Amino acid sequence: MTGVCGCCGALRPRYKRLVDNIFPEDPEDGLVKANMEKLTFYALSAPEKLDRIGAYLSERLSRDVARHRYGYVCIAMEALDQLLMACHCQSINLFVESFLKMVRKLLESDKPSLQILGTNSFVKFANIEEDTPSYHRSYDFFVSRFSEMCHSSYEDPDIRTKIRMAGIKGLQGVVRKTVNDELQANIWDPQHMDKIVPSLLFNLQSGERTESRSPSPLQASEKEKESPVELTERCFRELLGRAAYGNIKNAITPVLMHLDNHSLWEGKTFAVRCFKIIMYSIQSQHSHLVIQQLLGHLDANSKNSATVRAGIVEVLLEAAAIAASGSVGPTVLEVFNTLLRQLRLSVDYELTGSYDGSTNIGTKIIKAHEERQLQEAVIRTIGSFANTLPTYQRSEVMLFIMGKIPVPGVHLALPSTGSGHEGTRMIQVMLLKSLVQVTAGFQTTNMLTALPSSFLEPLLSFSLTEDPEVRLLVLQILLSLIDRHDNRPKFTNISIISDISVLKLKVDKCSRQDNLFMKKHGQQLYRHIYLGCKEHSSGRQHYETLFALLGLLSVELANEEVVVDLIRLALALQDLALSTDEALPIFNRCAVHALAAAYLNLICQLTTVPAFCQHIHEVIEVRQKESPYLLPEDVFIDNPKLPSSLEKVEGDVLFLQSKITEVLGGSGYNTDRLATPYVPQYTDEDRLSKRKSIGETISLQVEVESRNSPEKEEVKAQNHLQQFYGLGIYGFVTASKCFLFFCPAEDTSGGDHI
Repeated sequence: MTGVCGCCGALRPRYKRLVDNIFPEDPEDGLVKANMEKLTFYALSAPEKLDRIGAYLSERLSRDVARHRYGYVCIAMEALDQLLMACHCQSINLFVESFLKMVRKLLESDKPSLQILGTNSFVKFANIEEDTPSYHRSYDFFVSRFSEMCHSSYEDPDIRTKIRMAGIKGLQGVVRKTVNDELQANIWDPQHMDKIVPSLLFNLQSGERTESRSPSPLQASEKEKESPVELTERCFRELLGRAAYGNIKNAITPVLMHLDNHSLWEGKTFAVRCFKIIMYSIQSQHSHLVIQQLLGHLDANSKNSATVRAGIVEVLLEAAAIAASGSVGPTVLEVFNTLLRQLRLSVDYELTGSYDGSTNIGTKIIKAHEERQLQEAVIRTIGSFANTLPTYQRSEVMLFIMGKIPVPGVHLALPSTGSGHEGTRMIQVMLLKSLVQVTAGFQTTNMLTALPSSFLEPLLSFSLTEDPEVRLLVLQILLSLIDRHDNRPKFTNISIISDISVLKLKVDKCSRQDNLFMKKHGQQLYRHIYLGCKEHSSGRQHYETLFALLGLLSVELANEEVVVDLIRLALALQDLALSTDEALPIFNRCAVHALAAAYLNLICQLTTVPAFCQHIHEVIEVRQKESPYLLPEDVFIDNPKLPSSLEKVEGDVLFLQSKITEVLGGSGYNTDRLATPYVPQYTDEDRLSKRKSIGETISLQVEVESRNSPEKEEVKAQNHLQQFYGLGIYGFVTASKCFLFFCPAEDTSGGDHI
């Protein structure tokens, strides 16, 4: 019988004998290397036998798994790995099918060690570049199984960590194997991404305390390589780095859904970390796609809680900071339109205390302080986006935002009812704050093109409102636009400086464009400075900002004619403070005196005319001795010591127009112009003081400007009308008057018609 068995054994196919010979009697001894070399040589010599070798190894492995002979299972997988690494022929596909069948068998096991063994073999296989394509291979099972392993809840924490790490490595292997192979099932399909991305985020979330520290994967130490968080981050970066233009949406959508489902927007930290990884990992030219998806998600959550919306906005803020210049994409204005719409909605929610009446949110309570935090976040985000834009696009955004600022009585402030005048005011403030952010750091060489009349005139009109906060914001915007050499911080505080060289002001010669700008808009600027000083509600901040505006005009845009006009303006402010007709409070009168003194002290040193400087310094010295409350050091402090009245402000404490005209005339300045007191272009003070809305102010400007310049009446009025057409205002021009009337505007949001 022994001879018969030996005879039958010799008749077995050679590939089976070679496979059997690699298994030792004792599995502890491991793979028989010499016999493994023979098997490998045979496979290379007879590649048509590879599929049979694979099938037989698969049969043995299945039998060993069923019999719990795990030592032989490991030997079989090691043999398969070596054959895969060695063989690259057309028959490899049939062998791979047997290999994947065995890996699947191991992954289906409930033994963690076998799951990890199968994963490691799959990862080795994933790193092999096959010479021949496969038309029918499917990895759906592996995506599902590896994703399941990523969520392992095994009792032993060490084993649980190993299983999760194996799952992450497996997913990484699937991505590597399929992402660049057009013949494989598209790994970017939602059915796969909806499993892969949440699995990675689940493991990344466990390390929320670890900050994403660099724009590229780190060369981690051995200890860090053992961390599921670090491994997950590397895998996530690799996945995103391979995403083409058409795949970005499918990769980002599961991230948004995961953050929604687990309420992770409210904490902000993890959401910001995720999108930092995303923005640093994807190709830079695709950044705008991520931003557009975030904007769409923000719109989709318009009626969600303020904390959720604020979390999305914070992520947008970080994404905009990372995005390269110009990567906001082709629809720049749509980005700002979405953010401004959210700003309006938030103000509406805050004032009405509820979301839209048609919603099914139930008894959800709106917290005003959370809405305020959201509004501030939106404003910061608008500024962050603007900083990524070139100058010409930023100018477009400035015009766009200006067109959105509501004017009472002209067009609706909000897309819903119930907000009223307070809603209009809040929207004005929020949008002006947005403009402050957009104009911060704005640099231009041509003021005329950067600040067209269609932007500057509405902006200056807002400076005539009764609301002190609105006026202050307008002044801050003007400072940002005019300051091109970072001189603004040097005018932060009003004070008498004996030697302005300590300020280290950067003064350039005015260009032709600057001269044209001041010729066109100078009188408007002077008028609004003058009118700003006579506002009863102006406070310390207003006067400090007005001083900074005067200083910047002097160093940024002043030629000889502008210097003369600014000196006339300062003297007119002194006359304003002396006048009792305006009934200005004592503080305001002292503040205007102090402002005029500080500015004349500055301009006299900029003109470098000794006699002019001498007169200014003499008056200041007299004030220091007799009337310190007329100087900024005693006025612009926390508790100013002011007199009960200003009845006796005269004589040597005043700057004399005749004296200044005389000394400057000797230096070649226009004495006729200097001797003429400055008067604002329109002086209809009674009507101005009674205005209740910006709408009245603008209408008044059109009428008065036309009246003051009859020869230019028709042109000016037409220009104003062109600006108002978009606001629902229409009119017609006659030989002597300009008539405006309001027309009902189409309201697509369900509000009342005007």
